[in-house]
Amino acid sequence: MQSFLTGRPATFHPVPAYSDLMNIPLFGNLLDLPAGVTRPTWVVLDVTGDYPERQPTQPLAALLNKAETVEALAARAAKLAEADWLHGVLVRVSEFTAAPATAHAIREILRRLSENKRTVAYLPQLTMTSLIVASGAQEIAAPESADVMVSGFAAEPTFLGAFLKKHGIEFENLRIKEYKAALTRFSQDHMDEANREQLSAYLGGLEAAWAADLAQGRGVSEEDALGWLTADLTSAQGAVDAGLIDRVAYEDELIGPGTRPLAAVLDLLLPNKPGTPKAGKVAVVSVVGSIVTGKSKNNPLPLPLLGGPMAGSDTVVAALKHAKEDKATKAIVVYVNSGGGSALASDLMWREIATSDKPVVVVMGEYAASGGYYLATHADKIVASPYTLTGSIGVVSGKPVMQEFNGRQGLKPERVGRDRALMYSPSRPYTDEERAHIEKGIGEVYDRFTSRVAEGRDLSQERVNEIGRGRIWSGYDALELGLVDELGDLHRGLELARELAGLPDDAPTWNAAPKKQGPLPEFVQEAAQAAQVSVTVWPFGRERALTWLDQDIQIR
Repeated sequence: MQSFLTGRPATFHPVPAYSDLMNIPLFGNLLDLPAGVTRPTWVVLDVTGDYPERQPTQPLAALLNKAETVEALAARAAKLAEADWLHGVLVRVSEFTAAPATAHAIREILRRLSENKRTVAYLPQLTMTSLIVASGAQEIAAPESADVMVSGFAAEPTFLGAFLKKHGIEFENLRIKEYKAALTRFSQDHMDEANREQLSAYLGGLEAAWAADLAQGRGVSEEDALGWLTADLTSAQGAVDAGLIDRVAYEDELIGPGTRPLAAVLDLLLPNKPGTPKAGKVAVVSVVGSIVTGKSKNNPLPLPLLGGPMAGSDTVVAALKHAKEDKATKAIVVYVNSGGGSALASDLMWREIATSDKPVVVVMGEYAASGGYYLATHADKIVASPYTLTGSIGVVSGKPVMQEFNGRQGLKPERVGRDRALMYSPSRPYTDEERAHIEKGIGEVYDRFTSRVAEGRDLSQERVNEIGRGRIWSGYDALELGLVDELGDLHRGLELARELAGLPDDAPTWNAAPKKQGPLPEFVQEAAQAAQVSVTVWPFGRERALTWLDQDIQIR
């Protein structure tokens, strides 16, 4: 039987209600259960892996996805909170590889669960992100041998400019403005001061958010929580002494003997009863991956700028239209986890949100930068994780220049026709005239972008330019700057949407997708599209791009 908690074998560990949890052994004679205990009063909930926020909306991707999602975890936790026989939950956080924004969403799931059940987090690895998760539980324990890696956040992008030049490849990088770093890894051989400044500020925002989460969860000041980052913690006992965790204990010292009564299993396997759709429902539209024109697709190629999901404007716009036209839908939540992409595609998505006569709430995941922020500007509310990478209000255009590479390899492109028509060809650099033409175009896009932000966020154009210029911000800082309305996750976004539409708290949700078209099943069409993926070095072709494409920035 598959576990109703994690997809792994189901695990139940009972202990008597509010007895001494820490002194009951893991295994024992099932006939020797404490008096009155006839079914499990505790369960173990595994939190492991990278946890995508939601199940992919594309049928083929959903079919292939085996990862536990935050959405599914939230549903399981809600069911646990309702189980009247359940006393508490041991949350085992092991090999957790998700980003800080995801960790914060899971933290909120555990915090809500803790309002109804006793929760104990067990951490074999004390890391920055696992501690964010654990801070939602009431108690934290770790084994004596726990790995302790509480050293703050950092990033180490690798610059390829010198390497590419050595092989005869250069990158044209035309950007607005100085903080716009989408192509600097390819065009430069070092990090410039503007990029260093914005990354340092972003990482500082993440650490401030981390301190706020840990301070709230552990009942200390934010100053004390920040002190843990420089406390030279090397052991679980040291973490206890510092007040970071509650106790040193192995898992078998935390949970008791197990039974598997059928009634309890069936109770948790049954889905929560959905709210009545009579009053209305909320549509959820996902924008995940690089924003491109055309249809959404998943590119399996493990290449920089190319691999992974791509949110196509045709698909997203059609899903938004479907939600807007559906009479039972009273509000729309747009979940964005994207570093941006095509300026054109971003604008088409923006238009569909801006013209909605139904309330629209945008929820930001790990990334909602550049084009991912552009499309959100006219939503009724914007919700970001404190760890979200957002902003990057700027524009970039460019191309690889392979003139020297072609010469070294004996490749000789020959031109026929108008030279201007081939200005995006990688066979030569831009001319001065072409460069001026492109800079004029991206300047117009930047003005449009800043105007959208100013109008949607009720800020002056001058103020938007001050906080724009291509600069990234953490969600924690974006709240203070007025770029977002509040900090939260998808759960909070759905709450806001229901409030704006006057819906009850249990109003159901549905995943909006384009209306079905064509004679072939959607997953067959999707497989055919995947087989036609073409390889290009710059995925946006001739388009001006609103993007934060620095995939080498991995915050853990």
